[in-house]
Amino acid sequence: MSEIKAVVFDWAGTVIDFGSRAPMGVFVEAFASFGVAVSVAEARGPMGRPKWDHIAAMLAEPRVAKAWEAAQGTAADGAAVDRIYEIFVPMNEAAVADYAELVPGAAEAVAALRERGCRIGSTTGYTRSIMERLLPLAAAQGFSPDNLVCAGDLPEGRPSPMNMYRTFLELGVWPAWRTVKVDDTGVGIEEGVHAGCWTVGVALSGNEAGLSLAELAALSQDERAALRQRARAALQAHGAHVVIDSVADLLPVIDEIEARITRGERP
Repeated sequence: MSEIKAVVFDWAGTVIDFGSRAPMGVFVEAFASFGVAVSVAEARGPMGRPKWDHIAAMLAEPRVAKAWEAAQGTAADGAAVDRIYEIFVPMNEAAVADYAELVPGAAEAVAALRERGCRIGSTTGYTRSIMERLLPLAAAQGFSPDNLVCAGDLPEGRPSPMNMYRTFLELGVWPAWRTVKVDDTGVGIEEGVHAGCWTVGVALSGNEAGLSLAELAALSQDERAALRQRARAALQAHGAHVVIDSVADLLPVIDEIEARITRGERP
């Protein structure tokens, strides 16, 4: 029997959508519809948060707030967030199907974890309406987690531990130090840290790198190493216990964490 009772995965950038690219164009387009130009880099900054909170964080940036006020004639307040969010969600619902391919190795890693007796949980910054589009597409490729907690399901999302607490209840697993959270964003890592889990960051498949599989493959060895180091440092700054390139590298890390638990270590 595995020392690890459950592994809880994020979705975009972790198990699907290599590079976490689906929301980026939608954020840019949603803001542009209000006359506000934002860059992909600005859109990536708050990734991992519930999407309403994500939009609020973007509008809180001084440059974006100034651009909003210039375009709309009012301050970037909660009503502004609501307006953007109302058009963002259906746009993202339409876009996710184009970015629903599993990250290579994800299905195999999950199958191996199940063979060890691990439950498979999932949390996401996507709304449930968005996930309704993704769930059957992921299942057709071999990824069907035992639970799903979405943005909006609970009073607070990431980086609070509430999503993880619900996951523990739904999966029937405890203590927290016998679970692992796998995520590509800083707030997703914090979600696991605050819940008392071991945390594994994924550096090259997710938001920190922000590249498609083909774009990543086109980099030189030195460029890829530099990107890996930058992404690793960013995730470690949020508390990641271990950082890997992608979920394809997860199983040896699970072995490492189990060995640490056996030695009496805790996250």
